[in-house]
Amino acid sequence: MQKKSSWLLILVIFLTLASCRDDLDDQIRTHSVSDTQNFVYDAMQLFYLYKAEKEVLGDNFFQNIGEREAYLSRFDSPESLFEDLVYSKDRFSIIVSDFHELENQLDGISLNNGMDYGLVRISESGEVLGYVRYVLPGTSAEEAGLQRGMLFNRIDGVKIDEHNYRDILSPTRYKLGLVTYQNGRLEEGGEIELQKKEYTENPIYMDTIYTVSNRKVGYLVYNAFTQSFDQDLNDVFGKFKAEHIQSLVIDLRYNGGGSVETSKNLAGMVTGQFTGKLFVKEVFNDNFPDEDLLFSNQLKGGQPLNSLNLDKVYVLTTKSTASASELLVNALRPYIDVVQVGDYTTGKFQGSIMLYESPDFSRSAVQPGHSYALLPLILKTVNADGYTDYTDGLTPDIKQEEDILHLGELGRTDEPLLQLALQDMTGAAPLLSRQTRAVNNFEFIGERKEGQLTYRQMIAR
Repeated sequence: MQKKSSWLLILVIFLTLASCRDDLDDQIRTHSVSDTQNFVYDAMQLFYLYKAEKEVLGDNFFQNIGEREAYLSRFDSPESLFEDLVYSKDRFSIIVSDFHELENQLDGISLNNGMDYGLVRISESGEVLGYVRYVLPGTSAEEAGLQRGMLFNRIDGVKIDEHNYRDILSPTRYKLGLVTYQNGRLEEGGEIELQKKEYTENPIYMDTIYTVSNRKVGYLVYNAFTQSFDQDLNDVFGKFKAEHIQSLVIDLRYNGGGSVETSKNLAGMVTGQFTGKLFVKEVFNDNFPDEDLLFSNQLKGGQPLNSLNLDKVYVLTTKSTASASELLVNALRPYIDVVQVGDYTTGKFQGSIMLYESPDFSRSAVQPGHSYALLPLILKTVNADGYTDYTDGLTPDIKQEEDILHLGELGRTDEPLLQLALQDMTGAAPLLSRQTRAVNNFEFIGERKEGQLTYRQMIAR
C-alpha cells in the first residue's frame, strides 16, 4: 500500500502546484515560453532528487508568473533549460526530444551491428585502441567473424581518438580497421565492414553449469537489467535450481544497469530466504516520503521466483558495471556473502523515472506533437545497513583489471576473472595478481553503450 499512497501523494502535489500556476497565469501570460519549457521546469521542481541544491527550483523562488517566464525565456531550447536546472555533481540525468527511441532502448531495442567494445588510451603514445568485448548472435559482427579480444584503431580509414570516437562509430555502416599490438607498437591489419540494424538484445548472454572440484557452479553473463526479459531470467534460474547448483557466479562486468524491479527479482532468485525484508530504501526529495522496497518471491505477473537460497554469490565487475548492477551487489551485502571480483564499479546509486511531456507526466496523457521526456535522478538507494553514496564505485574483494591483450574466452573456466572466482570458491590455487604491465599501460576512456540514451540508467518505475 505504501507505493500506491506515495504516488497518490504525487498526484495531489502536482495538482496543487498546477492550480497555483493557473492562478498566476491569470495575472500575466506571454508567448515566449514553450509548453515544453514549462514541462521541464515543472518536472524538475517536483521530482528532482537534488532540488534543494538548485535555488531556482525552490517552491517560492519566483514571486509571480512574470518572473518565472522571464527566467524560462532566457533559454533557446528545452535542452539548455534542462542543463541549467541539473545539479553540477549529477552525471546521469538526461532529456530526450523523442521518447519513442528511449522506450525502445529500455526494452533492449536499438540499431546495433553486434559488436560490443571498449576503448582505451595507450599511456606511452596517447593513441586510442578499441577492443571487442563480446559479439551478439545473429548480427553483422557475428557474420563477419568478429571475435572477443580483436583490436581496432580505425573507422573508414580514420584513426580513432578521444575527440572523434562518438561520431565516427555512430554511422549505420562502416569499415572497422583491425590492428595488432606488439611490444608497445600498433601494426595495422585488414578491415571488416559492419552494418547496423534494429536489434533486440537479450541481456542473458550466456548461462552454463560447471563441475569444479566436485562442486556444481552456475555461471551467468548478464549484460542489462531489461525488465521485458525477466521471465527468461527466471527460466535460467529454474535450470540452475533443477541442477541443484551449489555456487553461483554472476558476470556483470559489461552491465550498465536498467530496471530496479529486475535487480530486486534477481536478488530474490539468488536468495529466496529474505522475502518481506528490506531490499533497499528509496530516498526522495522533500516532496515525497521515503519508501521501503522489499524482497519478493514472485515476478510482477505473479509467477513464483526460482530461488536458489544461496548464502554466498560471486559477482564479476569492471568500471562499466553500473546502477542496477551495483544495486544488486549493495542490496545483497547485508544478507549474504557477496564476493566481488574484478575492478571498481561506476558509482551510480541513484534512480530515475521517465517523465513525459504531458499534463501529469504520464505516457497515457501525451498529446500529439509533444515528444519530449526526461529521465532525471529522483531517488537514491540505501541498503539495509544504511550504505549509499558510493560515488567512487563499489570496492572489489579480489582486485583485478581486465587485460585487454589477454581477455580470454567468455564461459571458459580459464578466462581470467572467472578463474579467479573459481579459485577463491574452491581453494584450488593461491590468488595471485594477474596484473601485467600491459594492463597498466591502458586507460579506459569509453565503450559502445555510451552512445545509448539508457547508458548507466537505473529505472525505478
